[in-house]
Amino acid sequence: MAGGGHISGQLSHPNLVKLIGYCCQDDHRVLIYEYMPRGSVENNLFSRVLLPLPWSTRMKIALGAAKGLAFLHEADKPVIYRDFKTSNILLDLDYNAKLSDFGLAKDGPEGDKSHVSTRIMGTYGYAAPEYIMTGHLSPRSDVYSFGVVLLELLTGRKSLDKSRPAREQNLTDWALPLLKEKKKLLNIVDPRLQGDFPIKAFHKAAMLAYHCLNRNPKARPLMRDIVDSLDPLQLSHPLPIEKTIVTVSTEVPNQHQFNVKTVTEFGAPL
Repeated sequence: MAGGGHISGQLSHPNLVKLIGYCCQDDHRVLIYEYMPRGSVENNLFSRVLLPLPWSTRMKIALGAAKGLAFLHEADKPVIYRDFKTSNILLDLDYNAKLSDFGLAKDGPEGDKSHVSTRIMGTYGYAAPEYIMTGHLSPRSDVYSFGVVLLELLTGRKSLDKSRPAREQNLTDWALPLLKEKKKLLNIVDPRLQGDFPIKAFHKAAMLAYHCLNRNPKARPLMRDIVDSLDPLQLSHPLPIEKTIVTVSTEVPNQHQFNVKTVTEFGAPL
């Protein structure tokens, strides 16, 4: 079976796009997957036409994608996805996230081995630094890529964006210094959320992204632990939350003054 078909055909999980069939005829190789009507997370998150994804949907996507990666990492024969990015996460009608395109997926290390050595492939801006430098690939390499995607969901920014000022073009280079200081965390939030998000959940998600992006692979969390961290952040959980309310004043011409206040609420917001 061509490409990643041998992997997607052997593994079945609610957060993996289902392989329906394949065709091999002469020199033609075709894989047929289930239809995902809402397309990729990339198209939904960065679209200038569609409405911005609300906080609850972003966290739902993050959890679903994390479950897909965790399943791959803990399969009987572990699999490293190797090209985890927003364009490879597809959405069904209910915004359930499913991983697609297993063309670069690699069998994971077995036994006592911590990594596999392989030719460097993947997408710049998402690939883990140790993989780029040494070719050493491990499940923690996927964790780094997940951290980049989680940052994209939190900030509404692309991993690489040449249209931004030079210091802001690389998302991780721009965001990591801000993630280190709690007082500056709100500086990274996607302004299109218009303050409509639970502040405690945002802080926890931001810190999770920070740990995923640790330059030391061994210090990054496992995907199963990431799933456990994201699950309580889903808005269906009736936990006390704090909601950030941002008001904009335009009393001074050509300037915007932002006032941020925190309101504690109990139960999930509408």
